[in-house]
Amino acid sequence: MIVVTTHDLPGHRVTQVHGMVRGNTIRARHLGKDITAVLRNVAGGEITEYTKMLAEAREQAIDRMLEEADSLGANAVLAVRFQTSMVQSGAAEMLCYGTAVTVEAS
Repeated sequence: MIVVTTHDLPGHRVTQVHGMVRGNTIRARHLGKDITAVLRNVAGGEITEYTKMLAEAREQAIDRMLEEADSLGANAVLAVRFQTSMVQSGAAEMLCYGTAVTVEAS
């Protein structure tokens, strides 16, 4: 499956548009990781606990989007974007979406 953030794919032509596809996940913070993050925040630097959690959420959202695209018969997803939103205090949604298409080399 080809996944790009662009609206077209150089060297390919779109033969069919299947529509928008999306994948999402909602993650909550973990008390143990929050304590470590607070201590790291005082000292400065990257909060690796949150970096890892967000990276895992992005990967899961991408995987779910690709499953939906595959079920529609697409072989590519164009114009891929990410969006986050807070669901409740301490929990956030990671959304990945794009346009599922079938492409062929031109």
